[in-house]
Amino acid sequence: MKSKEAVSYYRGKENFNCAQAILKAYQEDFNITDQQILEYKKFGGGKAEGGVCGALFAAKKLIHNEDISNHVEQHFSKAAGAITCREVLSLKQLSCHKCVENIAESLDEYLKGKK
Repeated sequence: MKSKEAVSYYRGKENFNCAQAILKAYQEDFNITDQQILEYKKFGGGKAEGGVCGALFAAKKLIHNEDISNHVEQHFSKAAGAITCREVLSLKQLSCHKCVENIAESLDEYLKGKK
């Protein structure tokens, strides 16, 4: 279970944004390079495609199965009330830390199913 690890990376000592925190926590599971993590700096704070939460964006890029990716998005949307960063923040159902945790829990489930 890497949800606590992912949360610790978000704004931790390396000051990773939400997208980077997800990649860093699952770096070994998905063979992610340090360079890829650095490149995801541009996807935090509502800057991912369509304004989607960066943590969700990162997870969807890691999951190459559309059904599972859609399931993760629906699970997140149900908890957060939306999928775009701006809406999630305005609804205040989940903090950014909780968004990272929610997405990491979904990724944990995904990886458990792959084994």
